[in-house]
Amino acid sequence: MTADDLDGQYDYIIVGAGTAGCVLANRLTEDPKCRVLLLEAGGSDRYHWVRIPVGYLYCMGNPRTDWMMKTQPEPGLNGRALSYPRGKVLGGCSSINGMIYMRGQAADYDHWRQLGNVGWAWDDVLPFFLHSEDHHAGRTDLHGSGGAWKVAPQRLQWQILREVQEAARELGIEPRADFNDGNNEGSGFFEVNQKNGQRWNTARGFLRPALKLGNLRLLTHAETEHLILDGRRATGVRFRHDDQSRTAHAARGVILAAGAIHSPKLLELSGIGDPDRLSELGIEPRHALPEVGENLQDHLQIRTVFGVKNARTLNTMANSLAGKARMGLEYALTRGGPLSMAPSQFGMFTRSDPSLATPDLEYHVQPLSTDKLGDPLHPYPAITVSVCNLRPESRGTSHAVSADMKIHPEIRPNYLSAERDRLVALKTVRQARRIMAARALSRFEPTELLPGPGVEDDAAILDAIGTIATTIFHPVGTCRMGEDAGAVVDPRLRVNGIDGLRIVDASIMPRIVSGNTASPVVMIAEKAARMIAEDRR
Repeated sequence: MTADDLDGQYDYIIVGAGTAGCVLANRLTEDPKCRVLLLEAGGSDRYHWVRIPVGYLYCMGNPRTDWMMKTQPEPGLNGRALSYPRGKVLGGCSSINGMIYMRGQAADYDHWRQLGNVGWAWDDVLPFFLHSEDHHAGRTDLHGSGGAWKVAPQRLQWQILREVQEAARELGIEPRADFNDGNNEGSGFFEVNQKNGQRWNTARGFLRPALKLGNLRLLTHAETEHLILDGRRATGVRFRHDDQSRTAHAARGVILAAGAIHSPKLLELSGIGDPDRLSELGIEPRHALPEVGENLQDHLQIRTVFGVKNARTLNTMANSLAGKARMGLEYALTRGGPLSMAPSQFGMFTRSDPSLATPDLEYHVQPLSTDKLGDPLHPYPAITVSVCNLRPESRGTSHAVSADMKIHPEIRPNYLSAERDRLVALKTVRQARRIMAARALSRFEPTELLPGPGVEDDAAILDAIGTIATTIFHPVGTCRMGEDAGAVVDPRLRVNGIDGLRIVDASIMPRIVSGNTASPVVMIAEKAARMIAEDRR
């Protein structure tokens, strides 16, 4: 059987060939008898700016690879509406993200278990992280080897970042060799999902091998309109492809892997959600699940910027034709240099309050600076010290606003709406200032540019944060997992009250993890594939 022979009825239909969908397609097709249809609204990832790591700058905000969504105006951000990049391409956000390999903390998953999610504690999920991983240092008790998810060290170093590490040490933030052993406290250089200086997304790692097996059919530019329901069972999907509306049926199940923004939208377009909300949109309510689209959580990064002297940064290298030519030549010859950079090279995990049991802050320190992401680099040497609250208490929403699938959902993260989040935000700015004022950095004469040296009292700092803070692109939680009556999916990721339907993506997280979210989504998909195989027996 070849993929061209696959038509009509499938065992499984996966909606979304993003970070999770590519993993699922790989694992489900390991059974040669399993016929799988994978639908992706975007196009191919065979695009040079996907492969070249620095190309994230040209993929976010690019309609070829990004859904081009925005939040609603955010009261906590002085009324600003933020761009909200989401991958519209094979590999999804793993094709446009920062490539940082990060699992989060063991306590994150133990907390999921304490919320009633049996099978999701750290000891339960670690084997699935290991199963995917191909770590550059080889197999250990905490790292895998030979998996599809490549983990590599970065291929360049910046002296200014090593000095920031020494400055942090003066404040008690000690160097750490491994951020992924369950306790990420400390400072170090991020490992990345790359191979030979190129981005390694889930399309390369998981999807390409699966397409060779013959029991997977992939359709790109195929946008799902809604689920097909037979009473309380999902039996297939309706989707548009080649300007035609088409139907596909699944004998064993439909799996939504469309992400934390599009999975709740598809549920609502299918009549699954808050009945009153659906009725207002002219959508017939088919099944009441009022928390669909609720519980949105995201990491808000506060970008402090410091001018420096006597230091090499990307700003001055990239602001001349000769510098750009040297960088291009270095990458062409060695697959190294600034074009191989992840957005952030150096990170720190620490506490906003010493009474906390685990770190609640993550720093991303970059040898560059801009007014905002996507803007030209400043013409003078500077670094960015971004910091985010890893466990925000603010909760937002993402909901369909029309029965028309082409209309983007309404995204309201409600950043800084919780009092504790505002208090933590104040502490982060002051902590960043203390780090940059440490003795180790004195020879670089750091000068605060953002928020600015005159911004001192609480009100002024919060106002400045409202102007400079932005998303770090980690939305989760909109179809949260749980055993309680309000949960959208159960711990086996089955949509409550609907047979034959699962959700497998970041939307199922009951609480956001304490770190970057791509690799936890890979883990979720690995675990989901195992559960699906168990249920098939």
